[in-house]
Amino acid sequence: MLRICLKKRRGEFTLAADFCAPTPGVIALFGRSGSGKSTLIDMIAGLLPPDEGEVQLAGTVLTDTRRGIAVPPEQRRIGYVFQDARLFPHLSVVGNLRYGEKRARDRPHYVRFEEVVQLLGLGTLLARRPHELSGGERQRVALGRALLCQPQLLLLDEPLASLDVARREEVLPYLETLRDWLSVPMVYVSHQFEEVLRLATSLVLLERGAVLGAGPVGEMSLRPELRSVLAPELVGAVLDGLVTAVDAASGTAELSVGSGKLQVSLLGAPLGTRVRVQLLARDIILATQPIQGLSVRNALLGTVTELSADECGGGVLVKVDVGGPLVLARITEGARQALRLAPGDAVWALVKAVSTRGHAFRLFRSPAPPSRSPS
Repeated sequence: MLRICLKKRRGEFTLAADFCAPTPGVIALFGRSGSGKSTLIDMIAGLLPPDEGEVQLAGTVLTDTRRGIAVPPEQRRIGYVFQDARLFPHLSVVGNLRYGEKRARDRPHYVRFEEVVQLLGLGTLLARRPHELSGGERQRVALGRALLCQPQLLLLDEPLASLDVARREEVLPYLETLRDWLSVPMVYVSHQFEEVLRLATSLVLLERGAVLGAGPVGEMSLRPELRSVLAPELVGAVLDGLVTAVDAASGTAELSVGSGKLQVSLLGAPLGTRVRVQLLARDIILATQPIQGLSVRNALLGTVTELSADECGGGVLVKVDVGGPLVLARITEGARQALRLAPGDAVWALVKAVSTRGHAFRLFRSPAPPSRSPS
C-alpha cells in the first residue's frame, strides 16, 4: 500500500494530497498541466521536502514531518524516470545500465542485468552512446537503469511526453511488460488518458493541487470529477472483460462483459486474456426494445440506473447496468423524452465493434517469467 498525505505551498500554488493506493500495480497521477503531479512525486522521492505530512510504502515510513522522519532520497530505494532520459552522455548503454547496478550493490536483487536487457529489448543497443539512440530507445535505457537500482517503487514523470506518436507506441509495450512481469509498484504521471487506460491499475485525479478522487480505473471512469477534466469526446466507461472467442480474419475478439458478450477490435489476444475496453459515451446507442436488421453487432441488455445532465458535452448522460459493469451513453434531451427513460427501465446498449478500435487493451500478459526470490 502507498499512503500519501502531503501538503506543500509554492508561491500562490498549494498542493494538498491525501490518498491510499494498492501496490503492486501502476498508480496513475492524472490531471491537467499545473495540477501538482510532478511536485507530488518529487516529494515522494524525497527530492522536495513537504511543509507537512507523511509518505508510507508497504508499511515503511519514508516521510513524517510530525516525527521528524525524512529518509534521504538515496536511501529510499526509489527509481525515478524523467521526461528526458538524463543518461550519462560519456557512457555507453552498458555503462549507464551498470551505473544503476552499482547503486544497488548492497540491496536485495530481484531483477538481473540480463533480465532487464531482455525485458526492454536492449540487446542490440548495448555498445551505443546516448546520442546514437532514438528518443524511445533512450527512455528504455533510462527505465533499465532505474530498474537495476532494485527500487521498491518506480516513479515515472510523463516519460513519453517528449516523444512523438511512433516513439510512444514503441515504448508503451515495454511499460506494459514491466507492469505484468515485475512486482515493482509504479507511480505514473500523465495528462494523456490513453496512457492511463493502457497502463494503470488505479487512478488518482489531481486538479489545482487537490485530489478529486482515487480508486480503480473502471470506477473512476464513471466519476463526474474525471468527466470535468477529460475532453467531452473522451467521456466513457472503462470495463474489464475476458476473451471468449477470437476471429483473426476480422481482427476482432469476443469478450465476456457482465451478463453479455461484446465484440471489440483487438489483435493478438488469446482465449482467456483479460482485456480493458473503454466504451465512449458518444458511441453508445440506446434502444428500449430488441433491434434487428442493423450492422451493429453488439447489444448489451441492461437497466438504467441514473440519468444526469451532461455538463461537458451537452444533453443527458445515461448510466446503464449491464450485469455488474456500468456503461455511459450520451443522448439528447429530446431522445430521453421520446424514449421516456427513467431509472429501472430495461434498455439495450448498442455498440459498434469498430468504435472500440484503439480503445481495447490487453491486461496482464501471459505467460509470465517464473517468480524470483530476492538474492
